[in-house]
Amino acid sequence: MLAPPPELPSLPERAAPVAAPPQAAELVPAPSSPPAGPLAFLDRDHSILAFNERVFHWAERSDVPLLERLRYLCIVSSNLDEFFEVRATAHTSAAQNGDTKGAYTGASFEALMAHAQDLVARQYKLYNEALAPALAAHGLRIVSHGVRSAEQRRWVQEYFQREVRPLLVPVGLDPAHPFPLVANKSLNFIVRLKGQDAFGRANEIAIVRVPRALPRVIRMPARVAPAKEQLFVLLSSVIRAHLSDLFPGREVTEFSQFRVTRHSDLAVDEEDVSNLRTALRQGLQQRHFGQAVRLEVSAGCSRFLSDFLQTQFNLPQGALFRVHGPVNLVRLGQMVDLAGNASLLFPPWRAAWPQAMVAGTPVMAQMRERDLLLHHPFESFDAVLAFLREAVNDPDVLVIKQTIYRTGADSELMELLREAVRRGKEVMAVVELKARFDEEANINWAEALEAIGAQVVYGVVGLKTHAKMLLITRREGKSLRRYGHLSTGNYNPRTARLYTDLGLLTCNGDITADMDGVFNHLASQNRPPRLRQLMLAPFHLQQRMLQKIEQVGQAAQAGQHARIVAKMNALTDEALIHALLRAGQQGARIDLIVRGACMLPAQLPGVSENIRVRSVIGRFLEHTRVFYFSAGEEQDLYLSSADWMNRNMLRRVELAWPVHDPELRQRIIDECLVSYLHDEQGAWSQRPDGGYTRPAHPIDGPGAQAALMARYGQGGPMARKRRK
Repeated sequence: MLAPPPELPSLPERAAPVAAPPQAAELVPAPSSPPAGPLAFLDRDHSILAFNERVFHWAERSDVPLLERLRYLCIVSSNLDEFFEVRATAHTSAAQNGDTKGAYTGASFEALMAHAQDLVARQYKLYNEALAPALAAHGLRIVSHGVRSAEQRRWVQEYFQREVRPLLVPVGLDPAHPFPLVANKSLNFIVRLKGQDAFGRANEIAIVRVPRALPRVIRMPARVAPAKEQLFVLLSSVIRAHLSDLFPGREVTEFSQFRVTRHSDLAVDEEDVSNLRTALRQGLQQRHFGQAVRLEVSAGCSRFLSDFLQTQFNLPQGALFRVHGPVNLVRLGQMVDLAGNASLLFPPWRAAWPQAMVAGTPVMAQMRERDLLLHHPFESFDAVLAFLREAVNDPDVLVIKQTIYRTGADSELMELLREAVRRGKEVMAVVELKARFDEEANINWAEALEAIGAQVVYGVVGLKTHAKMLLITRREGKSLRRYGHLSTGNYNPRTARLYTDLGLLTCNGDITADMDGVFNHLASQNRPPRLRQLMLAPFHLQQRMLQKIEQVGQAAQAGQHARIVAKMNALTDEALIHALLRAGQQGARIDLIVRGACMLPAQLPGVSENIRVRSVIGRFLEHTRVFYFSAGEEQDLYLSSADWMNRNMLRRVELAWPVHDPELRQRIIDECLVSYLHDEQGAWSQRPDGGYTRPAHPIDGPGAQAALMARYGQGGPMARKRRK
């Protein structure tokens, strides 16, 4: 069982009504003024790297199953790839231009690269000195060329000739064959040659590009492996062993793997294009060839070859990463799937059917009785699919409206929307084409829906539609009734098994009317209606959060109970940070549970003694956004699709909504706030200098996620409650 909530006051028997947010007069609310005295916020980019250090800790933990440790190592590498693709360009450009003033300078570049270099070095050290030997002890080995038996070398040679060699095109560089355009994150080899080519020229540099279609980790057949061992070989090792085969008559004197990371954030001037979908599809073709920001080479790469590559990519020295192993650790994740050793993985988790719902009973009938709360991945996302499936099959359902941000390339949910159109229902899909790295899948779904007659809306020019809502309109007798689902996470069944999120199923008239108003606003782009319950960014979500924080601060100043507990993925909005600091200085107790980047410096004497910041990392990716405010006798609890970031508040369409039902509110407080404030297994506390530390003497017991798994698992109290 989860611990009782001593940190938070009990909710009153009757929830206090939540006042309607004021209608915004302008798009951007005025930010609050900063607290007195100078204050340096924590650096956002270093905070992102610090988050990845916390993830990396799970790869270091001996109590984590071995293949899961390897998976965490790969997750860190994947996160770093995205960090460089999205966040590094300004720093790299500053270093290239010799900038010494402003937010980005050569010095900021050097400091950031030193931080990243240290983390990468620790990754490879852990892999080489701990994970690889431990895997080998369990019979899982990646076999390099130098230790292969004669039989294994013959098999690798056959594999190379059959599967790899036909797809490789080595390019010798000369005036007619300039340095090729190297795609983002692709595997390549640079080779230095001795001797002359077929035309008597001594062009000494060649590039070998490796097609993405080839698997990076290959399992060797059992016939060439010792008993009870699974052997693997890396594609890079296969090619390395047979580089000379690609250059007959010449001698390979030097070579290295290399991989370049490029800026990959699509930039489309929406004001200057007539068709956003077409413009984005064209932009996708160029994404793989943006500005180079990082170069990875093998640790043994010669200075001659690394200098040659740096010149080609115009990269400063700090952007060169020499790695002791494969240049792409992300691809080692394929070994986790190929190994299939269940004893080295987490026990499989099967999400429970939601405790508040009766399986087999119509979802909308249950919603008419009361609001339903879903807590993923502890409770199954199948309940959301059941709700939509029921609506598609119900002849009395007339209209289905849904926002689509990240649903995946293969989605039952999207197929259900298509089936709804075929059954004659009005379907409106707000498809966010600019969802980073999901643009192509979303464009394809938009085209598929449009082709059969659905109304597809691409959101608002200049803003991303990040709100998560599904609205059903049903004829009941002589009237229409709306049924809604609001979520902190995406409509993606796969990530719903990996991310923690909350969803609310409701037919509350005010909330569903607000949802319908927001959908109409997104389609018409008229001014949004006056909302009764929902808070909408970029209009008044930030303003309302600032007001709630200020209200808590005023209560503290008046000697009343004053408490804020907020859980989110990132805290970088300066207006909200200023407001939190001021409320803390007024005496409010503030706990912030921030998974990733946090720019607010906590526990600073005279500035933020009353503010604690903690980050919880676990088996699942923390993704819920919960905001709790207690000011005197008034208590408010909100769920939201938005983090407290400037982009979410002012450059995206986001929603926050209140939870009125006392039982649901207390459940959210217990499961999403109190349990995380008491977690000592996956929690890190922020120090005044911005660093993070784990509890020095953690109390025995499960962390928040493990406790929730125990609560909702087949033998847990919620499972027993469902059986009753």
